[in-house]
Amino acid sequence: MHILLLGGTTEASQMARQLAEAGMNATFSYAGRTQSPAAQPLPQRTGGFGGVPGLTRYLRDAGITHVIDATHPFAAGMSRNAHAACTATQTPLIRLERPPWQAGPGDDWQQVATVEDLPDALPHRPSRVFLAIGKQQIGLFAARPQHHYLLRLVDAPEAPLPLPNTAVILARGPFALADDTALLRDHAITHVVCKNAGGSGARAKLDAARALGLPVIMAQRPALPGNTIAHDVAQVMSWLVHEAERGV
Repeated sequence: MHILLLGGTTEASQMARQLAEAGMNATFSYAGRTQSPAAQPLPQRTGGFGGVPGLTRYLRDAGITHVIDATHPFAAGMSRNAHAACTATQTPLIRLERPPWQAGPGDDWQQVATVEDLPDALPHRPSRVFLAIGKQQIGLFAARPQHHYLLRLVDAPEAPLPLPNTAVILARGPFALADDTALLRDHAITHVVCKNAGGSGARAKLDAARALGLPVIMAQRPALPGNTIAHDVAQVMSWLVHEAERGV
């Protein structure tokens, strides 16, 4: 068995530790979007594969027998490529997917269908927005330059941001409720904008918004192919044991 772990999330790091502790033959793959990714206890590769054809070749050339997709829930391109390549090579694939966040009592959430719908959901009046969507799609908000945007990024921007009025904080999760409450209060934030990423590492901003009575505008997840899904590391390990018993 040779496992390819597609990572970049907290759950992927947890998965890597379990695979290493179990002595399983696995390779951890990073997309390469973070300048200093967390070290992993597995052999690592960084960068894209070259679409479906490149990933298909990699699976065959590296002798990959199983793939664990533990990428971000909004990394739809990678998940779709993985599904297509695994289908073409008949490689068993499981997606380690965080359960989405659910609104509870006291939450003021407005959910939109896609990330592209987020800018239009903001009010027209100038507001102070905690833009917690990562760096890839910041440019969407250039159409709403009247707002002040607070960005929290892992790496410093390599080029000027397309938003005229911004503040940038460099930090890596997980984040604590007390810290995020102070962050929103100190920056006089009026709206929180995010993706429904799920998980606990970035949940604090939602609890802080509830505590401060702030509205949250949240993009729903993209639809992904495949129906073999696990919601925690233990379920993936059980799947791998079952696959080994089947001799797959």
